[in-house]
Amino acid sequence: MRSSIFTILAIVIISFGCSTTGKIEKQFNKGHYDLVINKLKDKGEHTADENFFIAEAYRKSNRLKQAVPYFKKAVDGHAHHEIAYLHYAQALEANEQYKEAEKVLEEYLSIGEDEHVLKLAQGELNGLLELEELIAKGTYYRVKNLSDINTPGIEYSPIYNNGKIYFTSNRDGGKIYLATGTPFTRIYEVESKGAKVNLSTIEALPPTFNDPNTNEGSIAISKDGTSIIFAKGNPGKANGADDVNLYFTRYRNGKWSEPRILNICDPREWDSSPALSPDGRTLYFSSTRKGGYGGSDIYVAKLNRRGRWVDVRNLGDAINTPGNEMFPYVSDAGKLYFSSDGHAGFGQLDIFEATRAKGITTVKNLGSPINSPSDDFGYHEFNVTKGFFSSNRKGGKGDDDIYTYVNDDPNLKIVNYYLTGVTVTLDDGGNEVVLPNSKVTLVGADEEILDETFTGVDGKFQFKVYPEEDYDLIGEKNSYFTTRQDFTTIGKSVDKSTLTKLVTNITFEAKINLDPIVIDKTIVMENIYYDFNKWNIRSDAALELDKLVTIMMDNPDISIELSSHTDTRAGDDYNLDLSQKRAKSAVDYIISKGVDSERITAKGYGETQLIIKNAKTEEEHQVNRRTEFKVTRYNQEIENDADYDETDRYFDDDDEGESTGK
Repeated sequence: MRSSIFTILAIVIISFGCSTTGKIEKQFNKGHYDLVINKLKDKGEHTADENFFIAEAYRKSNRLKQAVPYFKKAVDGHAHHEIAYLHYAQALEANEQYKEAEKVLEEYLSIGEDEHVLKLAQGELNGLLELEELIAKGTYYRVKNLSDINTPGIEYSPIYNNGKIYFTSNRDGGKIYLATGTPFTRIYEVESKGAKVNLSTIEALPPTFNDPNTNEGSIAISKDGTSIIFAKGNPGKANGADDVNLYFTRYRNGKWSEPRILNICDPREWDSSPALSPDGRTLYFSSTRKGGYGGSDIYVAKLNRRGRWVDVRNLGDAINTPGNEMFPYVSDAGKLYFSSDGHAGFGQLDIFEATRAKGITTVKNLGSPINSPSDDFGYHEFNVTKGFFSSNRKGGKGDDDIYTYVNDDPNLKIVNYYLTGVTVTLDDGGNEVVLPNSKVTLVGADEEILDETFTGVDGKFQFKVYPEEDYDLIGEKNSYFTTRQDFTTIGKSVDKSTLTKLVTNITFEAKINLDPIVIDKTIVMENIYYDFNKWNIRSDAALELDKLVTIMMDNPDISIELSSHTDTRAGDDYNLDLSQKRAKSAVDYIISKGVDSERITAKGYGETQLIIKNAKTEEEHQVNRRTEFKVTRYNQEIENDADYDETDRYFDDDDEGESTGK
């Protein structure tokens, strides 16, 4: 199942006709699905809408297989909910009745009217049509139930850290969660050497993490084990659907701090299934917040130099679908794994791997036996060839179980490409020095943000890059020009057939030079040439002016004066007029590229500001014939400490600039 926390992902108010009591409907909207099922089943005969009501309660409490007969009665009885067809088909898929599911979807597509449901149904049908090919594909995976850990209850989302497996379970009973009729879940740990667990060490985490009145969900841990982010779910209140959020705590001075909600959470939305990148500076999570592509989408956030999570970004439609994407995980090799019911799969949640090459992200179903018609999720690597995941497939010991896998692919060779670098500037003596605490962004085609990071005191950054792709690196820091430079991996890929190691890391290097913004300091532009006695923009001049356009676009807080200068080989008035025309022509070109005219002015100085007076050679005259710009206004953005909440810190002052994953 999608974890008991996911059962409250969305609560929908539905009208079921006068035969449904207001009390039962109220319980449904609170998420008390098990209570609703029991009360309605005791009622006897049901209307079509009541059958839909029961089926939805089963579906929302992650018992989709049991919903089949009720969805069938709802559809056959013409319930007033088009979504019943889609959910009926999904329930059939969960029971491996794929052909029957196709028929239901095809029938609905011929009679449906709701555009949103029609789109979802078409996507579901497309996935079913791909299933035959998916089933035919063989894999080298072997899977095994980790029976030493599993119980008749729930065990899911295993992660391995420093000799321990952490997982979520309701194994010890306790207060009953009214959505499922099963106990609330807690987070546990057990000492382990890979898949060999020491059963005598299984224990729940301290009360700091586990509240008897809530569901605790997935957990993410920094590599050193001192920082934890975890999901905390529904306390059973009427508004419980709105308070599934991510909390963080840190181990310091011999104890865990009181968990606090992360600053990036939206209390009105569902935020869950956290995962940290190997360096601890990127947080992946799933959310139903507005602006996504479907039910739940995968997002990322970055850790800034002050220890706060910022720059929340949706991973886009290559990963996210109109369905649900959740349980992200990033391996040490930098590969993204996640679970989805929106991409083509075997039914319910399947586990997928996302890879990128030539600027295109490709999502691949891991196939059988990793995936099944049931929910498969919570993927986590122990090493390159072994790992863990969760599933509620047939043959398990209970509901959700933890499984291990081994990848026996004889041709498995992994090549990781990394780009490392440093941000620098020039000191007053013209010497290159490290520029710390800068933001660096990796940008792909069409200005797609692929990754972001904040450098520490050493100015260093590192990105995972991909084969045969062009990039821009953008460096930013307050009071400095935002600077971009290109980088490419095209022609730099390694032939895997020549490799002998299982994992090969290729590292490229880059350096980003950021110049300080100084008001009225002139900056000479290279190679801005004009034909004799003319001021039109030549193609070679346009290439140089395009660079200034980029500077203006990347630095929206500056305004500039663009100036043109001549040599002395004409009259003063003539040169002044010609330089003004040339400056205006250049400014008009820049404005035509989308720069606000209020941010740039043209000024011709003629021969009034010569660099080489009494120039004699053509080379000296050329130095005087130049185009320059200078910043005339800078709307500097000052960080406001009054808006900063110290409790939002992910690490403390004495850790600033260090990775939380070290």
